[in-house]
Amino acid sequence: MIAAISSSWALLLGMALLMIGNGLQGTLLGVRASLEAFPTTVTGLLMSAFYFGFLAGSILTPKMVIRVGHVRVFAALASLASTAILIHAVFVGPTSWGLMRLVSGLCYAGLYVVAESWLNEQATNETRGQLLSIYMVISMGGMALGQVLLNVADPRHADLFILVSILVSFSLIPMLLSNTRGPLMEAPSPMSVKEVYRASPAGFVSAFMNGILMGGSVAMGAVYAGLLGFSVSQISLFMTMLLIGGGCFQWPIGRLSDRYDRRKVLALVTFSAAGAAIIANMVDTSFVALLAATFLFGGMMFPMYSLALAYANDHFEADQMVAASGTLVLMGGVGALFGPTLVAASMDLFGPGGFFWALGAIHALLGLFILYRMTQRPALPLDQQGSYVAMPSRATMVAGEMYGEAATEDGSDQEDQEPAEGTPLEGNGAAINAPAAPPVD
Repeated sequence: MIAAISSSWALLLGMALLMIGNGLQGTLLGVRASLEAFPTTVTGLLMSAFYFGFLAGSILTPKMVIRVGHVRVFAALASLASTAILIHAVFVGPTSWGLMRLVSGLCYAGLYVVAESWLNEQATNETRGQLLSIYMVISMGGMALGQVLLNVADPRHADLFILVSILVSFSLIPMLLSNTRGPLMEAPSPMSVKEVYRASPAGFVSAFMNGILMGGSVAMGAVYAGLLGFSVSQISLFMTMLLIGGGCFQWPIGRLSDRYDRRKVLALVTFSAAGAAIIANMVDTSFVALLAATFLFGGMMFPMYSLALAYANDHFEADQMVAASGTLVLMGGVGALFGPTLVAASMDLFGPGGFFWALGAIHALLGLFILYRMTQRPALPLDQQGSYVAMPSRATMVAGEMYGEAATEDGSDQEDQEPAEGTPLEGNGAAINAPAAPPVD
């Protein structure tokens, strides 16, 4: 673990600064949109624009890197992202913000693609799973710290926008001064959506719907808290508890999924999240009780992404895992496009409580689908399951393929198992020799 960190410290430090800036930016815009009295549905649409840009950036960036190199692409995108957040402070309005959110999404995705490719380049067969776990911790920790920084200045003024710009600009320094060589970039080659769904319907649908849940909760959480009349410091604490809950429950849930049928664990986690959402709406008049329910909700929701990847990869042959993981991450990104708009529409219909009603209903629907899938396919034997490894919620297809490479490399010694009847793509589960880490049928 120490060797893995020492070989990639500059990259990890740069990513930490990016995550802090991204976490602050998302919540800041939600708070400021409420202060500017943007309609809730309009806020949801402009928040969705980020994920549209993110999806486009994750696809286009590898092609740009191949043409001009990783350093130039990273520097250009960091500069553009730093500029985009400042434009939010200068031109305050739904149209300009929607456009800048799209640009920001494209830039952040591109920065993550370069960083994740760089991380994969630094990894060895023994450290790849560990680096993914570290990357997840940095991602969650950075996003949480970004919420705390909301308290350092008044969101009505430009100070916090400038702070985000500074953090993004500073993220360039450790990476550009590092003497490690950059990645040899190749455009990701995801497996077809039809093939991935056929092999693991529950894993596929869970990844897609978790994208909706992540997009809706992270993008609209600050708006929800603002509509309840919370102060800026309370909104900051509310969002922090959501993210910290996700980090605290990752490892326990991961270890549980390594010991039992992943479908049962995923169903338990999904229905628990739905229950936590109901509780949150019942106790929203008590700030402390709401924080506790939010902590539990985040703790159940965030690990679902990695559970979906782990379960789906249990049903692929070793030579399919890299492409399949890339496709699942892509589908999570597609799902995130719809999350803010769906949650915003629910809040328009039902008031602030529509935030948790929408998220709870989506979890309940997913849980019912998982129960249905349990009647259609027998459980995979435990000795054919791989190990749970964490994935950041805003990873790109590059990190997804890195996940697949870890599974392929660490599981290459295992004997192939006979696929279950009626599941032509179902194969052996490759074990990942990494500590059970944060982010099935």
